Amino acid sequence: MGRSILITGSSSGIGHAAAHGLKARGWHVIASVRQAADVQKLRDAGFDSVQLDYADPRSVDQGLSEALELTGGRLDALFNNGAFGLPGAVEDLPRGALEEIFAANLFGVHDLTRRVIPLMRAQGKGRIVQHSSVLGYVTYKWRGAYVATKYALEGLTDTLRLEMRDTPLHIVTLNTGPVTSDLRVKSIPRFERWIDWENSARADLYRSSLLKRLYEARGPDPFELPPEAVVKKLVHALESPRPRARYYITAPAHIAAGLRRALPTRALDWVLDRG
Repeated sequence: MGRSILITGSSSGIGHAAAHGLKARGWHVIASVRQAADVQKLRDAGFDSVQLDYADPRSVDQGLSEALELTGGRLDALFNNGAFGLPGAVEDLPRGALEEIFAANLFGVHDLTRRVIPLMRAQGKGRIVQHSSVLGYVTYKWRGAYVATKYALEGLTDTLRLEMRDTPLHIVTLNTGPVTSDLRVKSIPRFERWIDWENSARADLYRSSLLKRLYEARGPDPFELPPEAVVKKLVHALESPRPRARYYITAPAHIAAGLRRALPTRALDWVLDRG
């Protein structure tokens, strides 16, 4: 049996492409998904699959246990890919909305990561790849909830990477820019649940800007790449003898990183406000 990897958020987009791409390279892929129906779809497609919902600690525990049963108790790599978006102005985000998105995008990722570290220590090797975003180091209007989770993930991951320098574990961050996915469509139910935009002080801006972006299929964004572009970098992160600490994916991710380093805060705000 080949090297084993647990991938979260495998029902579509980047996680789905990663599962297919790594399986083709001989990896034993455990493709985890949040919904039970998607588990069966992946199994029908020939994958080992488990249900794992980041927001539920019991699901994280059970999903990892089932994954390890499928790998014989070994795990060479973890790709923390799953996450969701919640668009809306920061002033319109209720506490419950932030609690919900942090439970999945940060707390669940951290929980799963902590659970695999002792296993990888005992094996004498392992790789943990955190899927962050260009929005992990620059911000964008209307994305405050998602940005907050990715900024927090960046901080935890950077610290973990430093702390793991005396171990055989590699900690890697992927910073992805515009990549084809269902993130926008899947964020709509959460927007409708949490954001009372009609009673917002910014109701006119919602009508003229965010609602169009959210509900209208506009085709690819500028510089948008297919999910296979992420898989290419993921393969290097997993298979290179000396993986990089960070991989920027898409031109906007590289450009934003450069601007972040080069510009003072007010100048960067001016650029981002026009993005």
